Amino acid sequence: MSKKEFTSRPGLFGTTNHYDSRGRKIGESRPGLFGTTNHYDANGRKVGSSSPGFFGSTTHRDANGRTVGSSQPGMFSTHHYDKKGHRVGKTEPGFFGSKKTRWDD
Repeated sequence: MSKKEFTSRPGLFGTTNHYDSRGRKIGESRPGLFGTTNHYDANGRKVGSSSPGFFGSTTHRDANGRTVGSSQPGMFSTHHYDKKGHRVGKTEPGFFGSKKTRWDD
């Protein structure tokens, strides 16, 4: 099973920039209303959103508003799950506010 990896770094005005393993910008996340976060690809097209759930969890939706997964904080990382509850990746803290995310294919 191969893994996809990207790094997220804080940007201006609450945004988060996402970079692939070669340092190319692949997307951006921007704060929305009522605690939601909107996600955009490198061309500025909205690809989804995330909203807070219960007990620190986060629900993820695609651009059409369908639930595609969730995230749950752990002791030292955040674990990501598909809509069926299977673990598909994790995010760990990096340096200077950055985060490293690894997705299983």
